[in-house]
Amino acid sequence: MSHYPALRLRRTRSTPWSRRLHAETVLTPADLIWPLFIAEGQGIEEPIATLPGVSRWSIDGIVARAKEARDAGIPCIALFPNTPPHLRSDDGREALNPDNLMCRATRALKDAVPEIGVLTDVALDPYTAHGHDGLVDAAGYVVNDTTAEMLVGQALNQAAAGADIIAPSDMMDGRIGQIRDALEGEGRVNVQIMSYAAKYASGFYGPFRDAVGSRGLLKGDKKTYQMDSANAEEALREVALDLAEGADSVMVKPGLPYLDIILRVKTEFQVPVFAYQVSGEYAMIEAAVAAGVAERDPVVLETLIAFKRAGCSGVLTYHALHAARLLGA
Repeated sequence: MSHYPALRLRRTRSTPWSRRLHAETVLTPADLIWPLFIAEGQGIEEPIATLPGVSRWSIDGIVARAKEARDAGIPCIALFPNTPPHLRSDDGREALNPDNLMCRATRALKDAVPEIGVLTDVALDPYTAHGHDGLVDAAGYVVNDTTAEMLVGQALNQAAAGADIIAPSDMMDGRIGQIRDALEGEGRVNVQIMSYAAKYASGFYGPFRDAVGSRGLLKGDKKTYQMDSANAEEALREVALDLAEGADSVMVKPGLPYLDIILRVKTEFQVPVFAYQVSGEYAMIEAAVAAGVAERDPVVLETLIAFKRAGCSGVLTYHALHAARLLGA
C-alpha cells in the first residue's frame, strides 16, 4: 500500500460528486417500510403525543398515506391497529375476526393501492385486555403452544384479507413453522413471512404502546418471551430456528442499540435482515430536534444509513416518508 503523501484518503472526499461516487453504502426510498397506526371511524386523525408527528388514521387516511408512500418510492407499509377497548378480551379473539380493523384496512389498501406491499403484525397484544402478545394462564405466564395456535388463525385471517407479508412479532417458539405450514395448506404460497426473530424486551417501546392503546393494560412484563438485551448468541439461535421453519426474512428489534446483532445475523446467515427503528428511538430524535440539539434531516439519514451499513435490507421507521422525500429531492 502507498503511504502519505502519495496516498491521501481525503482526495476522494474533497468534492460532493466524488463522495457520492465512492459511497460504500447507498440508502434509497426502496429500503424503507412505513409503520402506520389504524383507528376506527371515518376522516379520523389522532395525533400521538409521545410520537410527535405520528398519528392514528382511520382507514381512509391510511389509504391516503399509502398513496403518499407510493409516490415517494416507498415499497411497503406496515399496519398496527388500535383496537377499541370493548373489543379487547383475555383471549384476544378479535384477532380472528375477518372484519377486524386490520383486515378491513388491508382490503382497502389492496383495492386502492395494489402496487404497495402490505405487512401485517401477527401478535395478540393489540387485542388482549391484559396487553400481552399471547394467552396467559392463571399464574400470569404467557403460554406458548395455545398462543401459537391463535397466531396461526390470525395469520390466515390476515392473508385472506390480502396481506403480502405476515410479520409475527410475538416471539413464541415454533410459530413460524406452523404459520408456514398453514399458509402452504391454504395455497397461499407467495405470502411472505418476516419473522421478528430477535425481538428484545426493551425500554424503547413505550410510545408504541400509546399508539396501539395498550399502555396501562400490561400486567407484569414480557421478559419470559422477548429476549434479554444481554444476549447475542441466543439471537443467532432464534434466527436459525425461524429460517429453518420457513421465514423469508428476519427482523432485529429495536434498531440502533442492536446494530451488532444485525451485523452478526447478516454475516452468519446471508439472508434478508430488517430492523425496526422503534418508537422510542424515533421519539428521542424528535426530542433532540425540539430541544435544538440536533438537526432532523442529517440525523434521520445518518441513523438509517447505519442500519444499511450494518447489513439491513430495509428498515421499518416512522421517519420513512420524511426520509424518502429527502432522498428523492
